[in-house]
Amino acid sequence: MIGDPGGGFVSPTFDQVIRIGRPVTPENGGERKPVRIEEVARIAGVSPITVSRALHQPGRVSEEKRLKVQQAVEVTGYASNPHARALRSGRSNIVAAFVSNIVSQQFGLAVQGCAEVLEPRGFQLMIGQTSYSYARETSMIQSLLALRPAAVLFTGVVELEENRSFLRELGVPVIETWAFPPDPIDMLVGFSNTDGGRMVAQHFAAQGYRRVAFIGRSGGRGLLRLAGFRDGVRSAGLKLVAELSLDTVSGLSDGQRALNQLLDSHEKIDAVFCANDLIAMGALLEASRRGLNMPGDIAIAGFGDSDLAAEIPPGLTTIRMDCRQIGRRAGEMLLARLNGETDGSSSETVALELVKRGST
Repeated sequence: MIGDPGGGFVSPTFDQVIRIGRPVTPENGGERKPVRIEEVARIAGVSPITVSRALHQPGRVSEEKRLKVQQAVEVTGYASNPHARALRSGRSNIVAAFVSNIVSQQFGLAVQGCAEVLEPRGFQLMIGQTSYSYARETSMIQSLLALRPAAVLFTGVVELEENRSFLRELGVPVIETWAFPPDPIDMLVGFSNTDGGRMVAQHFAAQGYRRVAFIGRSGGRGLLRLAGFRDGVRSAGLKLVAELSLDTVSGLSDGQRALNQLLDSHEKIDAVFCANDLIAMGALLEASRRGLNMPGDIAIAGFGDSDLAAEIPPGLTTIRMDCRQIGRRAGEMLLARLNGETDGSSSETVALELVKRGST
């Protein structure tokens, strides 16, 4: 939930996460593709994970649902992945945690929170870094066949349809985080990046800034935060002077270079929204190096509330979420599923808060 100006709460906005590689079907002009588990689930009126359980662990599914799945399988001619089917026995106590950036404080807190829940119950987290790379993500997901994990955690959401289907076929609990799409693979603990971007635009407007700019990654959550920022800018009557997209973000120098490029290319910018704190802190350092007064000459806001956000003068205004709570809640949901206490897809969100500091 997020706060509204009246002191109440409003429901979070769904993030319109991109989906890459949707299957081509005869209806949209291509050759017929193998039936996917999502189609069986749609016809049966159940979740994809329930289909997987009905096929591989029928004792964990009610008779009514099992019969619906069986009928849907017969109608569609669905044939499950034999490699995934082989996973139904001999799983380990490993929970595979795929982290977008292993040096991120926010992701580290989430993984730590998840471990605090799972490890006392005999599970161990094994961490891999995807580095925001589709190729790395695909390779690591495919390695799950050999690892045979008890469950899978992502600090993000999976965009490739092939990988989404692969994960559903594994028949193990999968939990995604850090966004709020309407169609998670299985379970989700996230927040609306769209709302976060909108909150920054509203804050800029309330502070009297009129010419604003955006810096963020060219894909993933960067695009979601940009979408919300654009919407907030339009609603507040601000002028979006520039949008600068970065293919990768690996250090403070990326933010420094980005701010340089913005300031060298545009005559006047009142405020800049950086889609993560790493970019924003680099921008703060560069603005200081140039001798700019913040927020008098330029205002800068970030997203994430890292520890350094309050320490780099004059202090970074940013969007805060409880990262450890994201991880703890993810661990609790996984544990409940692994213990057979819950079944079916579920989504939860955590609150976002704008923390105002001297940079705006």
